[in-house]
Amino acid sequence: MGISSGITTICCCSGTSISKLHFHHHLPRASIPSISPSPSPALQGRIKFSSFSSRSVAAARHRLGSATASSVGSSCFTWDDVFRAGESNETDSASDLGGFFDRVILCNRNLEKLNEFMPFVIANQIVGYVHFGFADHLRKFRDVFVFQKDTKAFSSNFGCHVTLHSSLTTAEDRTRAVGDVVKCLGEELIPGIRNELFPVVSSFGSPIFFSVERAAAPYFGTKPHGISCEKNLVKECEEEAGIPSSISGRAVPVGAISYMDIDGHRFKRDVMFCYDLKLPEGFIPRNEDGEVESFKLVPVTHVANIIRSTEFYKANCNLVIIDFLFRHGYITPENIGYLKLLQSLRSGDCS
Repeated sequence: MGISSGITTICCCSGTSISKLHFHHHLPRASIPSISPSPSPALQGRIKFSSFSSRSVAAARHRLGSATASSVGSSCFTWDDVFRAGESNETDSASDLGGFFDRVILCNRNLEKLNEFMPFVIANQIVGYVHFGFADHLRKFRDVFVFQKDTKAFSSNFGCHVTLHSSLTTAEDRTRAVGDVVKCLGEELIPGIRNELFPVVSSFGSPIFFSVERAAAPYFGTKPHGISCEKNLVKECEEEAGIPSSISGRAVPVGAISYMDIDGHRFKRDVMFCYDLKLPEGFIPRNEDGEVESFKLVPVTHVANIIRSTEFYKANCNLVIIDFLFRHGYITPENIGYLKLLQSLRSGDCS
């Protein structure tokens, strides 16, 4: 029996950095179909499903038929549903990329509403974007937020941009003042407050202007750059899959993907850093923080079918696995829409 690589994908989104990790694992090779001709050997993979929604369930029911509907409840799905989706041959052809485009669109919603946001500027640098409706709430805090007339450098449809009061000169002062505003606005306007801070920067690697409550970050349109990707990767590997630092330290950076998503007053401008990690033969991931129910072995081609035909995966996790399919030859130039899909994985501002 031959040996080939396997893969599991973990979304590392805690703290102040977002990274995506593929774990390559030595596993017995099985005879599995390929979604397109590939120069690499067949891969099998371990995948993690850690989130779902009613929309995911609805999509599953629609895609997989009444047999699945009986086993997929209103708030959950089972591994049987996952395996059934992976083995499905519903797509018109093995080279169809339509389902992958749907997943990209799911992470890049409502971009036609960009004109409803104004720049958030600090020290002549754009650090985010604020919806005009949310800005109305900020106007009440005149000792923190200041609305200045547009200039050639910063402009919006509202004739102004938002900045912080000139008296707030240090990162500590800004963090405290903005934090007080977030507390005043409360859960009614900013749900999910968790007392976890995200640094606010103008671009990756640039100085930190201040830090903001994680749940509030999308309301200010800031990017989730902060602690080093390497530290976050090691932390999440240990917590989510029980991978010690002696192994996770071998992870190789393989690129980044980005997206922009508008949901009401929220503007997410995320950049996800991707890593590959080859695990020792025989290693079995085990969750340590209680956030993952279980790991299962699923062929990579079946993972591709799951992504293409359901919304079982957390939306942004789809993107990193599509990127993996490109990098390992599962999606090839022979697939219609190859370049368009490749470009769409970096629809956001990679800065």
